[in-house]
Amino acid sequence: MLNVNETYAQFKTENPELEAFCGKEVLEAYEICRNCYAEGGKLMTCGNGGSAADAEHIVGELMKGFVLQRPLPKNEIDKLEELFGSEGKELGEKLQGSMAAISLTGGLSLTTAFANDVAPENGFAQQLYGYGNSGDVLIALSTSGNSKNVIQAVRVAKLKGVKTIAITGEKDSKLSDLCDVTIKMPSCKTYRVQEYTLPVYHVLCAMLEAYFFNE
Repeated sequence: MLNVNETYAQFKTENPELEAFCGKEVLEAYEICRNCYAEGGKLMTCGNGGSAADAEHIVGELMKGFVLQRPLPKNEIDKLEELFGSEGKELGEKLQGSMAAISLTGGLSLTTAFANDVAPENGFAQQLYGYGNSGDVLIALSTSGNSKNVIQAVRVAKLKGVKTIAITGEKDSKLSDLCDVTIKMPSCKTYRVQEYTLPVYHVLCAMLEAYFFNE
């Protein structure tokens, strides 16, 4: 299995244009996320449209096995067997290690109620206020970098002491002004930004997995 350095080297080989354009920021984002998880924090994501799908995708790669299987520690499987017999053992053998992550694009009842009753542009911000703690991380996705509801979430993140990582198009934006790290894709076209975004967050997830479950 690849370690962190080998995982990034593979990304560099497969995506030379992307690595040359934003490789430094990808590594900075990895350090922020690694430190968050090392201290027991969690990662949150948000975005609109295609970026909402990416926000959900990131969570899926972190909460279960991605490249690796991430078996539970033997002592946890043994504890489940002690508590629940053979069914507990089977459960433990089928669970996978997780890195805590929440997509703010979910919570349909909450977000629609808040949009109807209070302010539709503050739905992500309200969830960030409820979930966010100092040391957590928010990955904010916006192809333009100027999505109002994403910006509002970042502003609340600043209030709560949550580190912020933006993934945007190549132009400077409100998000790039606000966030601790901005990973800019080498395009302004929405569909191209989204295409570039996938290998970026895949390598972030793969490096985190390699660090916590392989090294």
